[in-house]
Amino acid sequence: MSTPETPPFTIAPEHFDAPDAVRLRAAQRIEIDGTYGRDTEPGEKPTAESIAVFFVARDTHGAPLGCGGLRVVEDGVVEIKRMYVRSEARGTGVAAALLAQLEVAARALGAPALVLETGTEQRRAIHFYEREGFTRIANFGPYVGAPLSVCYAKVLTAPEA
Repeated sequence: MSTPETPPFTIAPEHFDAPDAVRLRAAQRIEIDGTYGRDTEPGEKPTAESIAVFFVARDTHGAPLGCGGLRVVEDGVVEIKRMYVRSEARGTGVAAALLAQLEVAARALGAPALVLETGTEQRRAIHFYEREGFTRIANFGPYVGAPLSVCYAKVLTAPEA
């Protein structure tokens, strides 16, 4: 009988403004700005005060690989913010594991659903979220009328006992 292999990374909560969290978010910003030629994010930017929980994934040597956080938006629904995985770690399971951790945290916050916004040119992200069970929805909140925004949601079910 085989046992599940331990992933070559860990995921743990970190402060939104911890040095590696800041570096990962800066790398994400550079990548997105390079795609669109400018900052295209509508609405209020997330801050340490507005993020309920933030996670950083690290390799076995402690190097940061990716991050993601949750911000409560309304009616207990939480929005995924700053989900990012460094290019060299893509395709290794880091993004799926981060997303799974965010779902667990959202359930712990009592959220009935997760929502997120990504960009029209972020095709890999769009494919990833659809593969992970997210459904495209009408743009919500600050993304209404934003032509470069694509929004998704996933209803959270209670974990099976």
